[in-house]
Amino acid sequence: MILEKKISALEGAESTLVMASGMCATTVMLFALVPPNGHIVTSTDCYRKTKIFMETFLPKLGITVIVIDPADTPGLEDAVNKHEVSLFFTESPTNPFLRCVDIELVSKICHKRGTLVCIDGTFATPLNQKPLALGADLVVHSATKYIGGHNDVLGGCVSGSMELVSEVRNLHHVLGGTLNPNAAYLLIRGMKTIHLRVKQQNLTALRMAQILETHPKVSHVYYPGLPSHPEHHIAKRQMTGFGGVVSFEIDGDRETTIKFVDSLKIPYIAPSFGGCESIVDQPAIMSYWDLTQ
Repeated sequence: MILEKKISALEGAESTLVMASGMCATTVMLFALVPPNGHIVTSTDCYRKTKIFMETFLPKLGITVIVIDPADTPGLEDAVNKHEVSLFFTESPTNPFLRCVDIELVSKICHKRGTLVCIDGTFATPLNQKPLALGADLVVHSATKYIGGHNDVLGGCVSGSMELVSEVRNLHHVLGGTLNPNAAYLLIRGMKTIHLRVKQQNLTALRMAQILETHPKVSHVYYPGLPSHPEHHIAKRQMTGFGGVVSFEIDGDRETTIKFVDSLKIPYIAPSFGGCESIVDQPAIMSYWDLTQ
């Protein structure tokens, strides 16, 4: 379909498969490429629903999930040397601390042992980072975010070689999770302005991160574009922009943060990103409301 060709062009990929959501793309890809009783490696910081799927559902198939810090390349090397690891799956930048993985380095480590590398590039966008050019085998996106860009459509995609994407496509045809034609149209419409949107979002987020970092009532800012970020040197090398998401902590408890969020004039309260509006999400009472402290 036209949408798949456009995403392939953005990613520099041979093939792309679009599905009903980002989670659909991730789960079908994992089911298709990791055999029963296999091993995968993932990172500590990642989208919560992805983590739930990997740590709760994959073990039912006998799949062992090894979790490492995004910067722990010796840990990755140890895992692929000790086990027959099918896939290393990570986000870069991650959700919500925006940790960055050295994609070129992890690809070299994994490929020595025949392990595939899949990067969730949702936070980066295909414009700020090209995982396939850096050595990754696959890249997935929640197209709901920057690719759609208007907070009005759900979709997901996986891009890579024709061989790997075809394997995922074969299982997708069995499981369903098909993107409806109108959603595909909305994603194509959104992509017409992706260059303009992402360029502006990069600039706005960096300025916001810089202002917040100097604010006396902000205790910590997480943004790959700041020199204080632990993987700033990696982000600078493999990204052309640092994205439109800034994570930060208010100097105070949960109630202080609630008061801060309620005092904001511009952002809507919503748990997404990548659209034209400014939005704010307090994970403790929204995405992670059911977790312990």
